[in-house]
Amino acid sequence: MGTEFIDNVSSSHHEYHDHEKELDAGALFVLKSKGSWVHCGYHLSTSIVAPPLLSLPFAFASLGWWGGILCLVIGALVTFYSYNLLSMVLEHHAHLGRRHLRFRDMANDILGPRWGRYYVGPIQFMVCYGAVIGSTLLGGQCMKAIYLLLNPNGAMKLYQFVVIFGGLMLILAQMPSFHSLRHINLISLLLCLAYSACATAGSIYIGNSSKGPNKDYSISNDKETQIFGVFNAIAIIATTFGNGIIPEIQATIAPPVKGKMFKGLCICYAMLSTTFFSVAISGYWAFGNQAEGLILSNFTQNGHNLVPKSFIFITNIFTILQLSAVAVVYLQPTNEVLERTFADAKSSEFSTRNVIPRLISRSISVIIATTIAAMLPFFGDINAVIGAFGFLPLDFVLPVIFFNLTFKPSKKKPIYWLNMAIAVFFSILGVIAAVAAVRQISLDARTYRLFANV
Repeated sequence: MGTEFIDNVSSSHHEYHDHEKELDAGALFVLKSKGSWVHCGYHLSTSIVAPPLLSLPFAFASLGWWGGILCLVIGALVTFYSYNLLSMVLEHHAHLGRRHLRFRDMANDILGPRWGRYYVGPIQFMVCYGAVIGSTLLGGQCMKAIYLLLNPNGAMKLYQFVVIFGGLMLILAQMPSFHSLRHINLISLLLCLAYSACATAGSIYIGNSSKGPNKDYSISNDKETQIFGVFNAIAIIATTFGNGIIPEIQATIAPPVKGKMFKGLCICYAMLSTTFFSVAISGYWAFGNQAEGLILSNFTQNGHNLVPKSFIFITNIFTILQLSAVAVVYLQPTNEVLERTFADAKSSEFSTRNVIPRLISRSISVIIATTIAAMLPFFGDINAVIGAFGFLPLDFVLPVIFFNLTFKPSKKKPIYWLNMAIAVFFSILGVIAAVAAVRQISLDARTYRLFANV
């Protein structure tokens, strides 16, 4: 038994080293397979348990108590299930000697080259780069909130804070590989627990005091607003659970891979259960249908702080720091493409030949993301469209299709029909959520101004 295990491990290592010889620079330098399942848990937590969870009370305002909690539970169960299926498919192909390090590699192998090149690859890039832009904008908004706390009549504009956050990103973007982010992502995990605890404590404090708004949990009477509000809220929840880089995270695990992703997902979902439910329930309980797009905005009302100034300051600092980690994680697919295009796999990772193109290309990609975030402060509305078109297919639909095509379960088995039901339901939901998000953009378009100070 012991020798058989050693043979399996050594064959996995041989398989990996044979595979490594054929790797391009993107896979070789950015997606190094050196991490443990604990590191994998850190990466997963940073990519899923991120500041968009502070929008959950706002989603509850359109869904009500039961609808909100039900959507949150279904989102958690379906994503945990589909991420595990994706991991099983990746393990299966690795066992056959074809380890996939990227989402588009999986799609190429399972669905065919056109799907990988023209559908999965572009959608994943759009989702991840959209997350980088969204994080940069949110970082700028949190910095502006701190500035107005300290200087209520200050003249600095939002786009200036976005540029400052972009400067921090320029430094972090130079981290060479996904694996090199493991310590940053451990700190990110702790920061997320910290600001979620602050958001929950602040909501409970305001909800129990006489300062807070009157609690009103009624949903809009207008039928059209009600229906589109529900689908918009579902898109927000789906985006909050979204990941889009499961294969790239699994690629950072040192072989043999078997079972490690499941343990990593358990770390992530323990974090997720603690933060998502506490922030969503306490925020909606305290502010009802007046919950804003970011629950921290509710802590200030008509220029008056409902919690101590230092409390808002600390919560925003925690959020800004974690946003920088989230943005760097979602930069990895872009970095991998840039590395594959400009780096030389035959030269050393830190040779002048590779360092200079890396420095220039990554800096340009961060500058573009920062410029878009500064120009389009209404990017949150655009991100809802990206979430509907991107996160729903990548995280809810494709994993179950990949599983059915890879393992070919019998049509008599419940798993086949469960997977088909998930694929059909979330495909329809994706289309409706995209329509709802586009409608929201058309409603808000009147207020759009480039470089607006919102």
